[in-house]
Amino acid sequence: MTDIIEIDPSRKKDKKREAKSLYWRGWSVNQISDDLDVPVPTIHSWKSRDKWDDTPMIERIESNLDYRLSALILKEKKEGRDFKEIDLLMRQIASIARVHKYEESGKETDLREKPRKKPKNNHFTVDQVEQLRDIFENSLYDYQRRWYDNRDQRNRMILKARQIGATYYFAFEALLDALKTGRNEIFLSASRAQALQFRSYIVAFAKQVGVNLTGDPMLITSEVLPANTPAAEFHFLGTNFRTAQGRHGNLYFDEFFWTFGFEELFKVASGMATHKKWRRTLFSTPSTIAHAAYAYWNGERHNKRKKKQEQIDVDVSHEALRFGALGPDRVWRNVVTVDDAAAGGCDLFDIEELKAEYSAEEFANLFGCQFVDDSLSAFSFESLKNAMVDSLADWDDFNPQLERPFGDRPVWAGYDPQNSEEGDNAALVILAPPEKTGGKFRILERCQLRGLDFQQQATFIKDKLSRYNCTYLGIERSGIGDAVCQCIDNEINGIVRIEYSLETKQRMVMKAQNLLRLGRLEMDAECIDIASSFISIKKTITNSGKAITFRSDRARDIGHADLAWAIMHVLINEPLDGSDPMSKAMKVKFF
Repeated sequence: MTDIIEIDPSRKKDKKREAKSLYWRGWSVNQISDDLDVPVPTIHSWKSRDKWDDTPMIERIESNLDYRLSALILKEKKEGRDFKEIDLLMRQIASIARVHKYEESGKETDLREKPRKKPKNNHFTVDQVEQLRDIFENSLYDYQRRWYDNRDQRNRMILKARQIGATYYFAFEALLDALKTGRNEIFLSASRAQALQFRSYIVAFAKQVGVNLTGDPMLITSEVLPANTPAAEFHFLGTNFRTAQGRHGNLYFDEFFWTFGFEELFKVASGMATHKKWRRTLFSTPSTIAHAAYAYWNGERHNKRKKKQEQIDVDVSHEALRFGALGPDRVWRNVVTVDDAAAGGCDLFDIEELKAEYSAEEFANLFGCQFVDDSLSAFSFESLKNAMVDSLADWDDFNPQLERPFGDRPVWAGYDPQNSEEGDNAALVILAPPEKTGGKFRILERCQLRGLDFQQQATFIKDKLSRYNCTYLGIERSGIGDAVCQCIDNEINGIVRIEYSLETKQRMVMKAQNLLRLGRLEMDAECIDIASSFISIKKTITNSGKAITFRSDRARDIGHADLAWAIMHVLINEPLDGSDPMSKAMKVKFF
Protein backbone atom coordinates (compact mmCIF):
# COMPACT_ATOMS: atom_id res chain seq x y z
CA MET A 1 0.00 0.00 0.00
CA THR A 2 1.14 3.53 -0.81
CA ASP A 3 2.13 5.66 2.19
CA ILE A 4 -0.11 8.59 3.07
CA ILE A 5 1.31 11.81 4.46
CA GLU A 6 -0.18 12.43 7.89
CA ILE A 7 -2.21 15.61 8.25
CA ASP A 8 -2.46 17.53 11.51
CA PRO A 9 -5.03 15.49 13.52
CA SER A 10 -6.67 18.70 14.75
CA ARG A 11 -7.72 19.31 11.16
CA LYS A 12 -10.80 17.26 10.15
CA LYS A 13 -10.08 15.02 7.17
CA ASP A 14 -12.08 15.30 3.96
CA LYS A 15 -12.54 11.54 3.73
CA LYS A 16 -14.48 11.67 0.49
CA ARG A 17 -11.72 13.60 -1.25
CA GLU A 18 -9.07 11.34 0.23
CA ALA A 19 -10.96 8.23 -0.83
CA LYS A 20 -11.19 9.53 -4.39
CA SER A 21 -7.45 10.30 -4.42
CA LEU A 22 -6.61 6.80 -3.18
CA TYR A 23 -8.92 5.20 -5.75
CA TRP A 24 -7.22 7.06 -8.58
CA ARG A 25 -3.87 5.90 -7.19
CA GLY A 26 -4.94 2.29 -7.66
CA TRP A 27 -6.42 1.34 -4.29
CA SER A 28 -9.43 -1.01 -4.19
CA VAL A 29 -12.70 0.01 -2.52
CA ASN A 30 -12.12 -2.51 0.28
CA GLN A 31 -8.62 -1.21 0.97
CA ILE A 32 -9.94 2.36 1.10
CA SER A 33 -12.72 1.27 3.46
CA ASP A 34 -10.28 -0.38 5.85
CA ASP A 35 -7.84 2.52 5.80
CA LEU A 36 -10.34 5.36 6.21
CA ASP A 37 -12.80 3.45 8.38
CA VAL A 38 -15.66 4.22 5.96
CA PRO A 39 -18.30 1.58 5.07
CA VAL A 40 -17.84 -0.07 1.68
CA PRO A 41 -21.37 0.91 0.46
CA THR A 42 -20.60 4.56 1.21
CA ILE A 43 -17.45 4.49 -0.91
CA HIS A 44 -19.35 2.71 -3.73
CA SER A 45 -21.96 5.44 -3.54
CA TRP A 46 -19.33 8.22 -3.82
CA LYS A 47 -17.66 6.41 -6.68
CA SER A 48 -20.92 6.00 -8.62
CA ARG A 49 -22.41 9.42 -7.95
CA ASP A 50 -19.22 11.39 -8.79
CA LYS A 51 -18.29 9.08 -11.71
CA TRP A 52 -14.76 8.42 -10.55
CA ASP A 53 -14.13 5.98 -13.39
CA ASP A 54 -15.22 8.50 -16.03
CA THR A 55 -13.11 11.38 -14.77
CA PRO A 56 -10.59 12.55 -17.43
CA MET A 57 -6.96 11.67 -16.74
CA ILE A 58 -5.85 15.30 -16.43
CA GLU A 59 -8.41 15.94 -13.70
CA ARG A 60 -7.20 12.88 -11.80
CA ILE A 61 -3.63 14.13 -12.02
CA GLU A 62 -4.70 17.61 -11.00
CA SER A 63 -6.54 16.29 -7.97
CA ASN A 64 -3.60 14.17 -6.83
CA LEU A 65 -1.20 17.07 -7.32
CA ASP A 66 -3.47 19.29 -5.25
CA TYR A 67 -3.73 16.70 -2.49
CA ARG A 68 0.00 16.02 -2.35
CA LEU A 69 0.93 19.69 -2.51
CA SER A 70 -1.48 20.55 0.31
CA ALA A 71 -0.01 17.80 2.46
CA LEU A 72 3.54 19.05 1.90
CA ILE A 73 2.65 22.67 2.57
CA LEU A 74 0.93 21.71 5.85
CA LYS A 75 3.95 19.71 7.02
CA GLU A 76 5.37 21.64 9.98
CA LYS A 77 9.02 20.55 9.76
CA LYS A 78 10.06 20.42 6.13
CA GLU A 79 13.27 18.89 4.82
CA GLY A 80 15.26 19.87 1.74
CA ARG A 81 13.61 17.16 -0.34
CA ASP A 82 10.17 18.53 0.62
CA PHE A 83 11.00 21.93 -0.85
CA LYS A 84 12.30 20.28 -4.02
CA GLU A 85 9.08 18.31 -4.39
CA ILE A 86 6.94 21.41 -3.79
CA ASP A 87 8.87 23.19 -6.56
CA LEU A 88 8.36 20.22 -8.92
CA LEU A 89 4.60 19.98 -8.17
CA MET A 90 4.10 23.71 -8.71
CA ARG A 91 5.70 23.39 -12.14
CA GLN A 92 3.35 20.50 -12.97
CA ILE A 93 0.35 22.60 -11.93
CA ALA A 94 1.59 25.36 -14.24
CA SER A 95 1.74 22.80 -17.07
CA ILE A 96 -1.83 21.71 -16.40
CA ALA A 97 -2.96 25.34 -16.43
CA ARG A 98 -1.48 25.66 -19.93
CA VAL A 99 -3.47 22.57 -21.01
CA HIS A 100 -6.72 24.15 -19.76
CA LYS A 101 -5.91 27.35 -21.58
CA TYR A 102 -5.32 25.35 -24.79
CA GLU A 103 -8.68 23.60 -24.32
CA GLU A 104 -10.36 27.00 -24.28
CA SER A 105 -8.42 28.69 -27.09
CA GLY A 106 -7.31 25.82 -29.34
CA LYS A 107 -3.99 27.65 -29.84
CA GLU A 108 -0.92 25.42 -29.70
CA THR A 109 1.16 28.36 -28.54
CA ASP A 110 -0.71 28.23 -25.25
CA LEU A 111 0.85 24.81 -24.58
CA ARG A 112 4.37 26.17 -24.73
CA GLU A 113 6.12 27.09 -21.53
CA LYS A 114 7.15 30.70 -21.53
CA PRO A 115 10.92 30.99 -21.24
CA ARG A 116 12.01 31.94 -17.78
CA LYS A 117 13.53 35.34 -17.42
CA LYS A 118 17.27 35.00 -17.32
CA PRO A 119 18.46 36.41 -13.98
CA LYS A 120 20.26 39.71 -14.37
CA ASN A 121 23.97 39.69 -13.65
CA ASN A 122 25.06 41.77 -10.65
CA HIS A 123 21.46 42.21 -9.44
CA PHE A 124 20.01 41.06 -6.11
CA THR A 125 16.35 40.67 -5.19
CA VAL A 126 15.03 41.46 -1.71
CA ASP A 127 14.92 37.74 -0.88
CA GLN A 128 18.50 37.20 -2.06
CA VAL A 129 19.75 40.07 0.09
CA GLU A 130 18.02 38.62 3.13
CA GLN A 131 19.41 35.16 2.39
CA LEU A 132 22.91 36.63 2.24
CA ARG A 133 22.39 38.48 5.50
CA ASP A 134 21.26 35.27 7.21
CA ILE A 135 24.24 33.33 5.85
CA PHE A 136 26.60 36.08 6.98
CA GLU A 137 25.24 36.63 10.48
CA ASN A 138 25.06 32.91 11.21
CA SER A 139 28.71 32.39 10.27
CA LEU A 140 30.42 35.05 12.40
CA TYR A 141 32.99 34.35 15.08
CA ASP A 142 32.77 36.54 18.20
CA TYR A 143 35.51 38.93 17.10
CA GLN A 144 33.93 39.28 13.66
CA ARG A 145 30.61 40.02 15.36
CA ARG A 146 32.43 42.80 17.22
CA TRP A 147 33.65 44.23 13.91
CA TYR A 148 30.10 44.01 12.58
CA ASP A 149 28.66 45.80 15.60
CA ASN A 150 31.13 48.62 14.96
CA ARG A 151 30.67 48.76 11.18
CA ASP A 152 29.34 52.32 11.35
CA GLN A 153 32.47 53.70 13.00
CA ARG A 154 33.92 56.33 10.70
CA ASN A 155 37.49 55.02 11.19
CA ARG A 156 38.54 51.52 12.21
CA MET A 157 42.10 50.21 12.61
CA ILE A 158 42.45 46.53 13.38
CA LEU A 159 45.64 44.68 14.26
CA LYS A 160 45.06 40.98 13.74
CA ALA A 161 46.73 37.60 13.63
CA ARG A 162 47.39 35.98 10.30
CA GLN A 163 44.67 33.90 8.60
CA ILE A 164 41.81 34.61 11.02
CA GLY A 165 39.35 35.46 8.23
CA ALA A 166 39.59 39.26 8.14
CA THR A 167 39.68 39.60 4.34
CA TYR A 168 36.79 37.13 4.09
CA TYR A 169 34.77 39.01 6.69
CA PHE A 170 35.29 42.52 5.29
CA ALA A 171 34.48 41.34 1.76
CA PHE A 172 31.13 40.06 3.03
CA GLU A 173 30.51 43.17 5.13
CA ALA A 174 31.18 45.43 2.14
CA LEU A 175 28.84 43.45 -0.12
CA LEU A 176 25.96 43.66 2.35
CA ASP A 177 26.61 47.35 2.94
CA ALA A 178 26.45 48.09 -0.80
CA LEU A 179 23.23 46.09 -1.21
CA LYS A 180 21.50 47.91 1.64
CA THR A 181 22.91 51.44 1.26
CA GLY A 182 24.04 51.68 -2.37
CA ARG A 183 27.46 52.93 -1.25
CA ASN A 184 30.58 52.29 -3.34
CA GLU A 185 33.20 49.94 -1.92
CA ILE A 186 36.96 50.28 -2.55
CA PHE A 187 39.47 47.58 -1.70
CA LEU A 188 43.13 48.51 -1.40
CA SER A 189 45.88 45.98 -0.73
CA ALA A 190 49.64 45.69 -0.78
CA SER A 191 49.29 44.10 -4.23
CA ARG A 192 46.54 43.79 -6.80
CA ALA A 193 46.65 40.01 -6.34
CA GLN A 194 45.66 40.55 -2.70
CA ALA A 195 42.94 43.00 -3.69
CA LEU A 196 41.50 40.46 -6.09
CA GLN A 197 41.12 38.05 -3.17
CA PHE A 198 38.33 40.36 -2.00
CA ARG A 199 36.75 39.98 -5.42
CA SER A 200 36.97 36.18 -5.33
CA TYR A 201 35.21 36.08 -1.98
CA ILE A 202 32.46 38.47 -3.09
CA VAL A 203 31.80 36.49 -6.29
CA ALA A 204 31.56 33.29 -4.21
CA PHE A 205 29.13 34.90 -1.73
CA ALA A 206 26.83 36.00 -4.54
CA LYS A 207 26.81 32.52 -6.08
CA GLN A 208 25.41 31.13 -2.84
CA VAL A 209 22.14 32.93 -3.63
CA GLY A 210 22.23 32.42 -7.39
CA VAL A 211 23.70 35.76 -8.50
CA ASN A 212 26.49 35.94 -11.06
CA LEU A 213 28.87 38.88 -10.56
CA THR A 214 30.96 40.19 -13.44
CA GLY A 215 33.04 43.21 -14.32
CA ASP A 216 36.00 45.07 -12.87
CA PRO A 217 34.95 47.43 -11.49
CA MET A 218 31.78 45.55 -10.58
CA LEU A 219 28.51 47.50 -10.69
CA ILE A 220 25.95 45.98 -8.32
CA THR A 221 22.24 46.77 -7.95
CA SER A 222 19.68 45.71 -5.36
CA GLU A 223 15.89 45.75 -5.12
CA VAL A 224 16.24 46.71 -1.47
CA LEU A 225 17.11 50.24 -2.58
CA PRO A 226 14.71 52.82 -4.08
CA ALA A 227 14.16 52.61 -7.84
CA ASN A 228 16.75 54.37 -10.03
CA THR A 229 19.41 54.20 -7.31
CA PRO A 230 22.79 54.16 -9.11
CA ALA A 231 24.69 50.89 -9.09
CA ALA A 232 27.21 50.51 -6.27
CA GLU A 233 30.76 50.40 -7.61
CA PHE A 234 33.30 47.86 -6.39
CA HIS A 235 36.95 48.74 -7.11
CA PHE A 236 39.85 46.36 -6.44
CA LEU A 237 43.17 48.21 -6.35
CA GLY A 238 46.82 47.52 -5.67
CA THR A 239 49.04 50.10 -4.03
CA ASN A 240 49.78 52.03 -7.21
CA PHE A 241 48.14 55.18 -5.92
CA ARG A 242 47.92 56.71 -9.39
CA THR A 243 45.33 54.09 -10.35
CA ALA A 244 43.41 54.81 -7.14
CA GLN A 245 42.76 58.51 -7.61
CA GLY A 246 39.25 59.68 -8.41
CA ARG A 247 37.44 56.85 -6.59
CA HIS A 248 34.97 57.57 -3.80
CA GLY A 249 33.42 55.13 -1.39
CA ASN A 250 33.95 53.04 1.73
CA LEU A 251 37.62 52.13 1.97
CA TYR A 252 39.00 48.75 3.01
CA PHE A 253 42.82 48.77 3.27
CA ASP A 254 44.28 45.27 3.71
CA GLU A 255 47.77 44.64 5.21
CA PHE A 256 48.48 48.36 5.43
CA PHE A 257 51.47 47.69 7.72
CA TRP A 258 53.21 45.95 4.82
CA THR A 259 52.83 48.58 2.09
CA PHE A 260 55.58 50.65 0.56
CA GLY A 261 55.13 54.43 0.52
CA PHE A 262 52.34 54.32 3.11
CA GLU A 263 52.24 58.08 3.77
CA GLU A 264 51.65 58.99 0.14
CA LEU A 265 49.27 56.11 -0.41
CA PHE A 266 47.21 56.91 2.68
CA LYS A 267 46.75 60.50 1.56
CA VAL A 268 45.14 59.25 -1.62
CA ALA A 269 43.19 56.56 0.24
CA SER A 270 41.85 59.05 2.78
CA GLY A 271 40.70 61.26 -0.06
CA MET A 272 38.52 58.43 -1.32
CA ALA A 273 36.51 58.51 1.91
CA THR A 274 36.52 62.23 2.69
CA HIS A 275 32.75 62.64 2.84
CA LYS A 276 31.23 61.77 6.20
CA LYS A 277 29.00 59.07 4.67
CA TRP A 278 32.04 56.96 3.80
CA ARG A 279 33.82 54.59 6.20
CA ARG A 280 37.55 53.83 6.42
CA THR A 281 38.71 50.41 7.64
CA LEU A 282 42.40 49.52 7.88
CA PHE A 283 43.45 46.04 9.01
CA SER A 284 46.76 44.21 9.01
CA THR A 285 49.17 41.93 10.76
CA PRO A 286 51.94 44.03 12.36
CA SER A 287 55.32 44.59 10.71
CA THR A 288 57.89 46.76 12.52
CA ILE A 289 57.76 49.82 14.68
CA ALA A 290 59.77 51.57 11.95
CA HIS A 291 56.86 51.40 9.48
CA ALA A 292 55.22 54.74 8.72
CA ALA A 293 51.79 53.37 9.65
CA TYR A 294 52.92 52.75 13.24
CA ALA A 295 52.63 56.48 13.96
CA TYR A 296 48.97 56.31 12.89
CA TRP A 297 48.37 53.28 15.06
CA ASN A 298 49.77 54.72 18.32
CA GLY A 299 48.60 58.31 17.79
CA GLU A 300 52.05 59.85 17.29
CA ARG A 301 51.12 61.27 13.89
CA HIS A 302 48.13 63.03 15.45
CA ASN A 303 50.32 64.57 18.14
CA LYS A 304 52.93 65.81 15.67
CA ARG A 305 50.27 67.91 13.98
CA LYS A 306 48.69 69.33 17.13
CA LYS A 307 49.62 71.87 19.77
CA LYS A 308 50.76 70.52 23.11
CA GLN A 309 47.39 71.05 24.77
CA GLU A 310 45.67 69.16 21.94
CA GLN A 311 47.90 66.10 22.07
CA ILE A 312 46.42 62.77 23.09
CA ASP A 313 47.46 59.53 24.73
CA VAL A 314 46.37 56.37 22.92
CA ASP A 315 46.64 53.09 24.80
CA VAL A 316 47.43 50.48 22.13
CA SER A 317 48.12 47.60 24.49
CA HIS A 318 46.44 44.29 23.88
CA GLU A 319 44.64 44.56 27.20
CA ALA A 320 43.12 47.91 26.25
CA LEU A 321 42.12 46.94 22.71
CA ARG A 322 41.24 43.25 22.98
CA PHE A 323 37.52 44.05 22.85
CA GLY A 324 37.90 47.22 20.79
CA ALA A 325 37.94 50.83 21.93
CA LEU A 326 37.26 54.25 20.44
CA GLY A 327 40.33 56.43 20.95
CA PRO A 328 40.51 60.15 21.64
CA ASP A 329 41.40 60.64 17.97
CA ARG A 330 38.00 59.10 17.04
CA VAL A 331 39.61 55.95 15.66
CA TRP A 332 38.13 52.62 16.78
CA ARG A 333 40.98 50.17 17.37
CA ASN A 334 40.97 46.44 17.99
CA VAL A 335 43.68 43.81 18.53
CA VAL A 336 42.87 40.17 17.77
CA THR A 337 45.60 37.61 18.43
CA VAL A 338 45.33 33.97 17.44
CA ASP A 339 44.44 33.17 21.07
CA ASP A 340 41.67 35.78 20.94
CA ALA A 341 40.42 34.23 17.70
CA ALA A 342 40.34 30.78 19.30
CA ALA A 343 38.48 32.17 22.32
CA GLY A 344 36.03 33.77 19.88
CA GLY A 345 35.07 30.44 18.35
CA CYS A 346 37.65 30.12 15.56
CA ASP A 347 38.73 26.47 15.52
CA LEU A 348 40.93 26.68 12.42
CA PHE A 349 44.27 26.61 14.26
CA ASP A 350 46.37 24.18 16.23
CA ILE A 351 48.15 26.85 18.27
CA GLU A 352 50.70 24.51 19.82
CA GLU A 353 51.65 23.29 16.36
CA LEU A 354 52.08 26.88 15.17
CA LYS A 355 54.39 27.58 18.09
CA ALA A 356 56.46 24.57 17.10
CA GLU A 357 56.59 25.59 13.43
CA TYR A 358 57.65 29.21 13.97
CA SER A 359 60.32 30.79 16.08
CA ALA A 360 59.07 32.60 19.16
CA GLU A 361 59.70 35.94 17.45
CA GLU A 362 57.97 34.94 14.20
CA PHE A 363 55.00 33.57 16.12
CA ALA A 364 54.70 36.73 18.21
CA ASN A 365 54.77 38.84 15.05
CA LEU A 366 52.47 36.82 12.79
CA PHE A 367 50.03 35.46 15.38
CA GLY A 368 50.53 37.47 18.58
CA CYS A 369 50.09 40.95 17.06
CA GLN A 370 53.49 42.13 18.29
CA PHE A 371 55.54 44.59 16.28
CA VAL A 372 59.15 43.75 15.51
CA ASP A 373 62.07 45.96 16.45
CA ASP A 374 64.31 45.30 13.45
CA SER A 375 67.21 47.35 14.80
CA LEU A 376 68.92 44.11 15.86
CA SER A 377 68.02 42.18 12.73
CA ALA A 378 70.48 41.35 9.99
CA PHE A 379 67.84 42.63 7.55
CA SER A 380 65.91 45.87 7.94
CA PHE A 381 62.22 45.98 7.25
CA GLU A 382 62.77 48.99 5.02
CA SER A 383 65.01 47.03 2.64
CA LEU A 384 62.54 44.13 2.52
CA LYS A 385 59.57 46.44 2.03
CA ASN A 386 61.32 47.99 -0.98
CA ALA A 387 61.61 44.52 -2.50
CA MET A 388 57.82 44.04 -2.46
CA VAL A 389 56.07 44.59 -5.79
CA ASP A 390 52.65 44.04 -7.32
CA SER A 391 53.54 40.88 -9.22
CA LEU A 392 50.21 40.71 -11.01
CA ALA A 393 50.86 44.11 -12.53
CA ASP A 394 54.65 44.00 -12.87
CA TRP A 395 55.41 40.43 -13.96
CA ASP A 396 53.77 39.70 -17.30
CA ASP A 397 55.84 36.54 -17.93
CA PHE A 398 54.67 34.55 -14.89
CA ASN A 399 51.23 32.97 -14.39
CA PRO A 400 50.92 30.48 -11.49
CA GLN A 401 47.62 29.20 -12.92
CA LEU A 402 49.31 27.69 -15.98
CA GLU A 403 50.70 24.17 -16.19
CA ARG A 404 54.09 25.76 -16.91
CA PRO A 405 53.93 29.01 -14.86
CA PHE A 406 57.23 30.34 -16.25
CA GLY A 407 57.27 28.52 -19.56
CA ASP A 408 60.61 26.94 -20.41
CA ARG A 409 62.68 29.76 -18.99
CA PRO A 410 65.21 28.61 -16.36
CA VAL A 411 64.52 28.91 -12.65
CA TRP A 412 66.68 28.34 -9.59
CA ALA A 413 65.36 26.68 -6.45
CA GLY A 414 66.42 26.51 -2.83
CA TYR A 415 65.41 24.00 -0.19
CA ASP A 416 65.85 24.16 3.57
CA PRO A 417 64.99 20.64 4.79
CA GLN A 418 63.00 19.84 7.87
CA ASN A 419 65.15 18.84 10.81
CA SER A 420 63.21 16.09 12.54
CA GLU A 421 65.09 16.59 15.80
CA GLU A 422 64.12 20.26 16.09
CA GLY A 423 60.65 19.90 14.60
CA ASP A 424 60.90 22.94 12.35
CA ASN A 425 59.44 23.47 8.89
CA ALA A 426 60.95 22.67 5.54
CA ALA A 427 60.86 25.38 2.89
CA LEU A 428 61.09 25.27 -0.90
CA VAL A 429 61.44 28.46 -2.93
CA ILE A 430 61.56 28.99 -6.69
CA LEU A 431 63.21 32.09 -8.13
CA ALA A 432 63.66 33.54 -11.58
CA PRO A 433 67.39 34.33 -11.86
CA PRO A 434 68.58 37.57 -13.48
CA GLU A 435 68.35 37.64 -17.27
CA LYS A 436 71.59 39.61 -17.44
CA THR A 437 74.46 40.55 -15.17
CA GLY A 438 73.22 42.90 -12.48
CA GLY A 439 69.56 42.02 -13.14
CA LYS A 440 66.90 41.13 -10.59
CA PHE A 441 66.02 37.91 -8.79
CA ARG A 442 62.26 37.34 -8.51
CA ILE A 443 60.68 35.04 -5.94
CA LEU A 444 58.04 33.20 -7.98
CA GLU A 445 56.81 30.64 -5.49
CA ARG A 446 57.38 29.53 -1.92
CA CYS A 447 56.09 26.52 -0.01
CA GLN A 448 56.43 25.29 3.55
CA LEU A 449 55.84 21.73 4.67
CA ARG A 450 56.00 19.82 7.90
CA GLY A 451 55.82 16.28 9.22
CA LEU A 452 57.27 14.53 6.13
CA ASP A 453 60.10 12.00 6.05
CA PHE A 454 63.00 12.38 3.61
CA GLN A 455 61.28 10.34 0.88
CA GLN A 456 58.09 12.39 1.11
CA GLN A 457 60.08 15.62 1.04
CA ALA A 458 61.91 14.42 -2.07
CA THR A 459 58.62 13.55 -3.78
CA PHE A 460 57.23 16.99 -2.94
CA ILE A 461 60.28 18.72 -4.46
CA LYS A 462 60.11 16.64 -7.64
CA ASP A 463 56.39 17.29 -8.10
CA LYS A 464 56.73 21.02 -7.56
CA LEU A 465 59.77 21.47 -9.80
CA SER A 466 58.26 19.34 -12.59
CA ARG A 467 56.31 22.45 -13.63
CA TYR A 468 59.51 24.43 -14.15
CA ASN A 469 62.79 24.25 -16.04
CA CYS A 470 64.96 24.07 -12.93
CA THR A 471 68.70 24.41 -13.61
CA TYR A 472 69.93 24.82 -10.02
CA LEU A 473 68.77 23.50 -6.66
CA GLY A 474 70.64 24.44 -3.47
CA ILE A 475 69.99 22.16 -0.48
CA GLU A 476 71.47 22.38 3.00
CA ARG A 477 72.98 18.93 3.43
CA SER A 478 73.17 18.38 7.20
CA GLY A 479 70.75 15.99 8.88
CA ILE A 480 67.92 14.85 6.68
CA GLY A 481 69.03 17.09 3.80
CA ASP A 482 71.60 14.60 2.52
CA ALA A 483 68.97 11.83 2.40
CA VAL A 484 66.64 14.11 0.43
CA CYS A 485 69.46 14.82 -2.03
CA GLN A 486 70.11 11.12 -2.60
CA CYS A 487 66.44 10.60 -3.53
CA ILE A 488 66.44 13.30 -6.22
CA ASP A 489 70.05 13.21 -7.46
CA ASN A 490 69.23 11.60 -10.81
CA GLU A 491 65.98 13.48 -11.47
CA ILE A 492 66.75 17.18 -10.95
CA ASN A 493 69.52 19.11 -12.65
CA GLY A 494 72.08 21.28 -10.92
CA ILE A 495 71.81 20.01 -7.33
CA VAL A 496 74.32 21.72 -5.04
CA ARG A 497 74.78 20.50 -1.47
CA ILE A 498 75.40 23.37 0.95
CA GLU A 499 77.06 22.70 4.26
CA TYR A 500 76.63 25.42 6.86
CA SER A 501 79.67 26.95 8.49
CA LEU A 502 80.38 30.41 9.89
CA GLU A 503 81.92 31.47 6.59
CA THR A 504 79.09 30.02 4.50
CA LYS A 505 76.39 31.74 6.54
CA GLN A 506 78.25 35.04 6.46
CA ARG A 507 78.57 34.85 2.67
CA MET A 508 74.87 34.04 2.24
CA VAL A 509 73.71 36.87 4.51
CA MET A 510 76.09 39.38 2.91
CA LYS A 511 74.90 38.39 -0.55
CA ALA A 512 71.24 38.81 0.41
CA GLN A 513 71.93 42.15 2.09
CA ASN A 514 73.76 43.35 -1.00
CA LEU A 515 70.96 42.34 -3.36
CA LEU A 516 68.35 44.05 -1.17
CA ARG A 517 70.44 47.23 -0.95
CA LEU A 518 70.82 47.34 -4.74
CA GLY A 519 67.13 46.64 -5.31
CA ARG A 520 67.93 43.36 -7.07
CA LEU A 521 65.43 41.15 -5.23
CA GLU A 522 61.67 41.22 -5.82
CA MET A 523 58.75 39.39 -4.23
CA ASP A 524 54.99 39.85 -4.31
CA ALA A 525 53.71 42.22 -1.64
CA GLU A 526 51.63 39.46 -0.05
CA CYS A 527 54.80 37.56 0.97
CA ILE A 528 54.80 38.92 4.50
CA ASP A 529 55.92 35.52 5.79
CA ILE A 530 59.15 35.90 3.81
CA ALA A 531 59.79 39.37 5.23
CA SER A 532 59.10 38.13 8.76
CA SER A 533 61.46 35.21 8.18
CA PHE A 534 64.33 37.51 7.14
CA ILE A 535 63.72 39.94 10.00
CA SER A 536 63.97 37.10 12.52
CA ILE A 537 67.62 36.51 11.60
CA LYS A 538 69.89 38.31 14.09
CA LYS A 539 73.57 39.10 14.04
CA THR A 540 75.19 37.65 17.14
CA ILE A 541 78.44 36.38 18.60
CA THR A 542 79.38 32.70 18.67
CA ASN A 543 79.57 30.94 22.03
CA SER A 544 83.34 31.27 21.95
CA GLY A 545 83.00 35.02 21.54
CA LYS A 546 85.52 34.99 18.71
CA ALA A 547 83.33 35.30 15.63
CA ILE A 548 80.10 36.82 14.33
CA THR A 549 77.34 34.50 13.19
CA PHE A 550 73.64 34.72 12.36
CA ARG A 551 70.83 32.93 14.03
CA SER A 552 67.07 33.13 14.39
CA ASP A 553 65.22 32.71 17.64
CA ARG A 554 66.17 29.09 18.29
CA ALA A 555 68.74 27.24 20.32
CA ARG A 556 70.73 26.10 17.30
CA ASP A 557 72.41 28.27 14.71
CA ILE A 558 70.28 27.75 11.63
CA GLY A 559 67.12 28.27 13.64
CA HIS A 560 63.68 28.55 12.14
CA ALA A 561 63.85 31.20 9.42
CA ASP A 562 63.29 28.49 6.83
CA LEU A 563 62.04 30.64 3.97
CA ALA A 564 64.87 33.15 4.35
CA TRP A 565 67.59 30.48 4.38
CA ALA A 566 66.03 28.65 1.43
CA ILE A 567 66.06 31.90 -0.56
CA MET A 568 69.67 32.53 0.38
CA HIS A 569 70.53 29.03 -0.88
CA VAL A 570 69.50 30.38 -4.31
CA LEU A 571 71.02 33.84 -4.13
CA ILE A 572 74.46 32.51 -3.26
CA ASN A 573 74.59 30.69 -6.60
CA GLU A 574 75.46 34.08 -8.07
CA PRO A 575 79.05 35.04 -7.11
CA LEU A 576 79.42 37.86 -4.63
CA ASP A 577 80.62 40.19 -7.38
CA GLY A 578 77.30 39.78 -9.20
CA SER A 579 78.78 38.15 -12.30
CA ASP A 580 77.08 35.40 -14.26
CA PRO A 581 77.76 32.12 -12.40
CA MET A 582 78.05 30.28 -15.73
CA SER A 583 80.96 32.52 -16.70
CA LYS A 584 83.00 31.02 -13.92
CA ALA A 585 84.78 27.74 -14.30
CA MET A 586 82.56 26.20 -11.61
CA LYS A 587 79.46 27.18 -9.73
CA VAL A 588 79.83 28.18 -6.09
CA LYS A 589 79.66 25.02 -3.99
CA PHE A 590 80.11 24.26 -0.33
CA PHE A 591 81.18 20.78 0.72
